[in-house]
Amino acid sequence: MATDQVRLARTSDVDDVARVQVAAWRGAYAGLLPTAVLDALDPDEIAFEWGRALLTATDHRLLVAIDVDGHVVGASAIGPAADPDLADGQPMRWGEISLLVVDPSATGSGHGSRLLAADVDHLRDAGCEAVAMWIPLADEPMRAFLTSAGFGPDSAHRDRETGEGPLREVRLVADIAS
Repeated sequence: MATDQVRLARTSDVDDVARVQVAAWRGAYAGLLPTAVLDALDPDEIAFEWGRALLTATDHRLLVAIDVDGHVVGASAIGPAADPDLADGQPMRWGEISLLVVDPSATGSGHGSRLLAADVDHLRDAGCEAVAMWIPLADEPMRAFLTSAGFGPDSAHRDRETGEGPLREVRLVADIAS
């Protein structure tokens, strides 16, 4: 009997990862990002970049959530924290989740929770004791999900230019040492 699972992505998964990422971002960020930005998301370009990353990255991982029918329904990307205030001079080693998406048609089925748990396991195995993730300030569903998993804000924020003004992001963090 097939079950839902999470595994490391393969190059053969990149088209599905791109499809899920575009669908998730268009659903979650409608109203947060300009329509032109969301419409310009090109699954082929995104798939190319994921394929390149899979073939060249050494300390980053792309994971996929697979449903019972064997379809990719979610993806996450992890690696060392890129923020200078976390990467240097900290008493603990930080990891970062740079992507966590689930296909809108599969939301609420536990795929995000399985991806997050696998992310934490991989980061712990890499020696990380804490994890960070940047999310749009107005992304209440993602904030609620991460908060329920033990993440909290650390007061860091940044603004990303969208072409129609800045998008404020906040950093959520969690201790994963135990």
